[in-house]
Amino acid sequence: METKDVILELRTKTGLSQEELAAKVFVTRQAVSRWETGETIPNTETLKLLSKLFDVSINTLLGSPRELVCKCCGMPLEDDNMSRETDGDFNEEYCKWCYADGEYKLDAWKQYGAVGGKEKFEEFKKQLIHEFNTLLQMEGLPKVEDLNVLPGEYVNMEYTLPNGEKVKFLDDNQTYLGSQLECGSGGRCVGIAANMDVLLICTYEENGENPELVIYKKR
Repeated sequence: METKDVILELRTKTGLSQEELAAKVFVTRQAVSRWETGETIPNTETLKLLSKLFDVSINTLLGSPRELVCKCCGMPLEDDNMSRETDGDFNEEYCKWCYADGEYKLDAWKQYGAVGGKEKFEEFKKQLIHEFNTLLQMEGLPKVEDLNVLPGEYVNMEYTLPNGEKVKFLDDNQTYLGSQLECGSGGRCVGIAANMDVLLICTYEENGENPELVIYKKR
């Protein structure tokens, strides 16, 4: 969608007239009309006001021209998982698990202390990559090049066992190192996650649908 269509749709959904919207963001009705016909787009300060009024990110207001990803964990960002500042404004650089209310909640720095500092943390990542690649080679799956810091809530999928029981193997409240590898010809992606205690490899369809556990082992 283009900016003109987004603003028109949001204004209509909230039941505001052009005059009412104009009053809320301190512009004229004519300015709103020009936005909705595509003649102009709001300036930066007005975009911030519109973002707060409609509770959507500026990227969404502009028609999502950028594919946003969290700078900490690499998670694709959309309005529902995007972080916010203390005043409620969207922060388009991080997901809500890595940064919220002006603080970093899930950052690689928090991992360093557990393994003895940044240098040891990088060594730990390399060891995990080696362990994953050994297992993936045995399964004929893609090679791991890097790992991101990921929230357990994001990677803890629910699997169906052969007896029909549904179970999760990770902890929503813990942090993991993991990645999504390239999707195969069958349309299934490969996901990996690990911490100091376990390694997990799974496959799933788009948006994490129909996950299947490939390997779960203690380190």
